[in-house]
Amino acid sequence: MEKINILVLIGGICQESLNKRLFSEIQKNYNGSLSFSNFEIEKLPYYSQDIESSGLPVVEEFKNAIKNAQGILLITPEYNRSFSGVLKNALDWGSRPWGQSLWNKKPVGIIGTTIGALGTYGAQDQLKTVCGFLNMPIMNHPEFYGNAAQLLDENGLKADAVPFVQNYFDEFEKWVKFNAKL
Repeated sequence: MEKINILVLIGGICQESLNKRLFSEIQKNYNGSLSFSNFEIEKLPYYSQDIESSGLPVVEEFKNAIKNAQGILLITPEYNRSFSGVLKNALDWGSRPWGQSLWNKKPVGIIGTTIGALGTYGAQDQLKTVCGFLNMPIMNHPEFYGNAAQLLDENGLKADAVPFVQNYFDEFEKWVKFNAKL
């Protein structure tokens, strides 16, 4: 089975990030042909037109990761009903310079968890608006957001959450294959 390269961007950058933990558990429990590579977006400088063409090595590394990806997985926390600034910064870097967006037609899945009752619903809604503008085919169903206590416990991914996770990524695999024409 040929692997499908998925670039993962996690918008929660603190060491104890629930979304980093969720991604780690997904990697342990997922069984399929998606191959995940995580780029640590906190390494990117703040986007500015003043430096967008400067050839910064970390920016070039990031842009190459986007180019090599067949699909994108955005994992977002929720801050004030929106997604994190560091995730927006990464999306901005990948979209520039104007007219040369690397996000164009890259299939995307959006997931996330938080301690709130609605999970990352609000953040994902905001993120879908940005991804839509960037012309990224967004997988809208099934949705993947929820309270972290329903997904994770002290041992990792809860047993009753494993089928939910597997189903999401089975559908995401189909989404990427269809949109990336694999």
